Amino acid sequence: MFVNAIKEVTKFTRPLQTITRAYGNKHITPGLSTLFFVNEMGTAVTCKHVAQLIIASDQRNKQFLEFKAEVAKLPRDHTFKRNLKGLEIKYQYKKDTTVQIKNSFMGAVDRFDQITVKQHPKYDLAIVQLKGFNEIQYEGYARFLKDTSKIEQGKYLCRLGFPFPEFKNYKYEESQDDIQFDQSIRAIVPIFPIDGIVTRNVVENNELMGIEMSTPGLRGQSGGPLFDENGTVYGMQQSTKHLHLGFDIEDKELLIKGELKKINDYAFLHLGQCIRVDVIKDFLEKNQVKFYEE
Repeated sequence: MFVNAIKEVTKFTRPLQTITRAYGNKHITPGLSTLFFVNEMGTAVTCKHVAQLIIASDQRNKQFLEFKAEVAKLPRDHTFKRNLKGLEIKYQYKKDTTVQIKNSFMGAVDRFDQITVKQHPKYDLAIVQLKGFNEIQYEGYARFLKDTSKIEQGKYLCRLGFPFPEFKNYKYEESQDDIQFDQSIRAIVPIFPIDGIVTRNVVENNELMGIEMSTPGLRGQSGGPLFDENGTVYGMQQSTKHLHLGFDIEDKELLIKGELKKINDYAFLHLGQCIRVDVIKDFLEKNQVKFYEE
């Protein structure tokens, strides 16, 4: 049912690759999230919590460079450990503190020299504007639902995004104590759809702002479009709600591989939460961003 729609929506839906590293650790943690473009001018929408990764990356990376510069000035004598500890306290660096965040807008534009992020004052929604590019690498743009009366309970819809961080195109550069994306390695970032029906409306602050879906939005699909069989965008995946079903099983004995074992199980229903299309369009209008409807 969604075969052609997925082909069309994939053209303007893109992954945000993220790599992070904690203090004192060479291990790199990869992550993925999603954004989709709303016009031909490098403007996309995504979740606020995704956009905050973009904002945080500049702050964290700049601070880490300042920290390394101060460490380099320390004398390598019996005072080094004490002075290093002082810098760690100054910069609030602990073992699990994230010190580097690097992002890559894969397949978005050929290059850019500036990113503008505008965050919604109430909801998990943001506008991302890439500037200074020569050409776009995505095709087309989102076509938003004009008649929101079509958002009804039982409506069958699909979401698209990048939930599984399987890419390996990154490295730790020992000589620079730095994490980097490795352009010599091909990035493997498969797009993943998940369908479901509209179950309920979501209301916050007495305002109709969201759509609840019968299936979960997967990690990494945050910021991905919610659309119908024609590829018309109804909203954007935001989060997943977990409802306790009450079908709890405790200390139940089951025969497993010839042995009796006691099993505990607590069942939850995982429901995707999506920002409504009218909230997205209103935010775009207030920021004078061009978009398309159908």
